[in-house]
Amino acid sequence: MKILIDTNIILNVLLRREPFYPKDAEVLKLCGARADGMLLASQTTDIFYMLRRYNMAVSEAKSALKKLTENIKIIDVNAADVSAALESDMADYEDALLAFCAKRRKADCIVTRNEKDFTESPVPAITPEKLAEIM
Repeated sequence: MKILIDTNIILNVLLRREPFYPKDAEVLKLCGARADGMLLASQTTDIFYMLRRYNMAVSEAKSALKKLTENIKIIDVNAADVSAALESDMADYEDALLAFCAKRRKADCIVTRNEKDFTESPVPAITPEKLAEIM
């Protein structure tokens, strides 16, 4: 199964945010074992920024991203993805970009805590709990 992981899942794990940390960590554990996890290259800058904003040292933030990419593939964003996201009916541009990159990479789903933000997505969005049920 190919899954694109939303930034909120990654941050919940790296920052150990409760009550989501345990279930979201399971998503990352599936990557490389039973699922092909993907993350947009553009998400890495958002993640790094947020880790620093939560007072994580630069070296720690870089280390966290390196460890994350051991089992999660970083995928590119191309001009067609940007155009599709801008033309879509999705209200949030970042979510739209995620959705259209997921479509191009033939992802089975987008794993997120914000399913409602992906109602117009060409790729279905599911929660970590739903992923656990189908895996």
